[in-house]
Amino acid sequence: MTFVNKHINRRSFLKVSALAGGGMVLSFSWLAGCKPTTKEELLAMPKEWFELNSYIKIGENGTVTLYSANPEFGSNVITSMPMILAEELDVDWKKVMVEQADFFPERFERQFTGGSQGIRQGWTPLRTAGATARQLLVLAAAQTWQVPAEEITTEAGTIIHKASNKKAGYGEMASLASTLEVPEEIKLKEIKDFKIIGNSKKNVEGQKIVTGKPLFAIDHKVEGMLYAAIVHPPGFGMKLKAFDGASVQSMPGIKDVFSIKVFNDDYERNVFDTATFDEMVAIVGNSTWEVLNAKKALKVDWEKAPESSFTATGFGGNKSKIVVPSGMENSVDHKAKMAEYSQKPGNILRKDGDPEAAFKKAAKIIERTYSAPFLAHNTMEPLNCFAHVTADQAIIYGPTQAPEFIVGTLSNRLGLPKEKIKVNLARMGGGFGRRAYSHQMVEAALISQKANAPIKMIYTREDDMTSGVYRPTYTATYRAALDENNNMTAFHVKAGGIPETPIAPNRFPAGAIDNYLAEGWEINSNITIGAFRAPRSNFIASAEQSFLDELAEEMGKDPIAFRLELLDRAKTNPVGEKNDYDPARYAGVLELVREKSKWDSPEPNLHRGVSAYFCHNSYVAEVLDIEIQNNKPVVKNVIAAVDCGIVVNPDAAANMGEGAIVDGIGNAFFGELPFKDGIPEKTNFDKYRMIRQVEAPKSIEVHFVKNDIDPTGLGEPLFPPVFAALANSLYKATGRRYYDQPFAPQLEMQNLTM
Repeated sequence: MTFVNKHINRRSFLKVSALAGGGMVLSFSWLAGCKPTTKEELLAMPKEWFELNSYIKIGENGTVTLYSANPEFGSNVITSMPMILAEELDVDWKKVMVEQADFFPERFERQFTGGSQGIRQGWTPLRTAGATARQLLVLAAAQTWQVPAEEITTEAGTIIHKASNKKAGYGEMASLASTLEVPEEIKLKEIKDFKIIGNSKKNVEGQKIVTGKPLFAIDHKVEGMLYAAIVHPPGFGMKLKAFDGASVQSMPGIKDVFSIKVFNDDYERNVFDTATFDEMVAIVGNSTWEVLNAKKALKVDWEKAPESSFTATGFGGNKSKIVVPSGMENSVDHKAKMAEYSQKPGNILRKDGDPEAAFKKAAKIIERTYSAPFLAHNTMEPLNCFAHVTADQAIIYGPTQAPEFIVGTLSNRLGLPKEKIKVNLARMGGGFGRRAYSHQMVEAALISQKANAPIKMIYTREDDMTSGVYRPTYTATYRAALDENNNMTAFHVKAGGIPETPIAPNRFPAGAIDNYLAEGWEINSNITIGAFRAPRSNFIASAEQSFLDELAEEMGKDPIAFRLELLDRAKTNPVGEKNDYDPARYAGVLELVREKSKWDSPEPNLHRGVSAYFCHNSYVAEVLDIEIQNNKPVVKNVIAAVDCGIVVNPDAAANMGEGAIVDGIGNAFFGELPFKDGIPEKTNFDKYRMIRQVEAPKSIEVHFVKNDIDPTGLGEPLFPPVFAALANSLYKATGRRYYDQPFAPQLEMQNLTM
């Protein structure tokens, strides 16, 4: 049996109080003191209950509601987190309702969706909250029935004392339970006794989504609302010089045209405050159509922006000076500059043994260089935000992954204290890092403040695609030293990008090779970059796993066997002490994918590649099969093996994995955002190629390693390995190695169609 000790301030974790009309409220903080199908029509609502943000509610009729703190953008935490609660509470899932909480920092310490950390960080707090509520209900029944609490059991929302044949619903004991002291020690269920966790549940918002309920901010309307559009510089390295508002002021429906400045000059930005396009023009009118027509007609002059700088506070409170260089950048120049930096010594990030000596003695050196371009997010729902700012308060309603990071910016820019700013969280129509950067909320709020009216601001697709925030462009050079017997004696990776390096120096194959060297370098830029599904891992995994595949072939070894050989070394006789992966778990997903894919007996005419990677605390291995049909590579099958600990909601987990795989294949084949004189050359889907339904794999299987390890990341880990699995299978199909993303242009050069 697992126990959680709570020798902490009661207010900081659990708060129990009675509800008007009977019932119990159990509110909690997600992190304090802990380690890190809508059903309204089926339920009779309680007569009364007192509603707060982010808590457990138990009504007098036994109905349970959980307000989910984490913003929802498709990862389905809004279903999985309540499943954890319901498991420990031992309640009938049919009597659980879920609602999205708004931003409420006084009650939550983490209202952030990103980094694949939602379930991982909520696991123990949610279990503890559910188990605490259950134990209080048991104690209330014991007091009422005058029987020992140890003799009482619960089942699906019913409290049972078998010896006296007494039963009661949770709602009958909720009022008394709310008056009891929280026990010092709380029993958690044994994993073997789970009934809800590990059994698939439908998305609690599924019906709302398919029936078009207004879950998204883009659907939000209030009386008297005006519409706004923004006009930002067309290219990076430019700034606003002047505009002629009179040129559109008389157009139908136009209320006002003015410029806004997103950040105060002396504002110390946070990690999610973007660095570019600080000043822009806003157009306000009666309808989206009218403001977009005015946007096309507005006369604006731009000029080159000088070098600038600002102070930013990163994670952990570390402050740094960010320099935004001047100039109009080009992708051609980017490639030349990265090639130049690749030849220079980088910053040594890890060094084991004497790799320089090993390379000097090598009988053979294998060296390969890989690259990938800038990528745009292109979330299905364009950026948007509703804002209503008055002299006394600001109401913001929009899709954001990180509300806690934008409230300070809003407060500083609007001149309002944080407690006067209310951020209501909308369901996001896609995020994957893009919506962690919520500058559009500041823009909408400033427009509302200036217009003295509620405002809905909507970006066009072109606005979104040309204003960042992008996945950086990267390059990596790998070298391996082989002796006369074709054994590897040294391994060297040097990688960098614009404007960051993708290397995680303590990940595999570090720890598996005696002589190991990792170097990194960076080139500054004025192009705004940021988190993109599995930041940095999405590139370095593709380069590393492509190189390991080619290295295995050079050494005459099976690709999976070669990786397992390295992992066995890391397990039995590791090099160094900073290795941040578990080689046994890493090997486990490779062994599972070998079994599930029937690796040793592939189907005829299929060309297969394998890849494996560790990130976000989880392990993934993938095998991808390609068949050439009518001179076209067709992805037939992808088989994935995942070790992310306990899987809370298997169907939802598999769905998320399938989405990551399709997303990765699309980016590997087609994703690319080139720049010319600072201007993105692709501004909409007519040029920026996305994967189409017919190009998705014909079959995807996601297999999970079964263990009792606490859950780890899942939204991102299946994304990075698929790039190399695709590249390695393409090599088998075409006889050519693919070093530069995207792959489609190179395939067309081989007269293969896409």
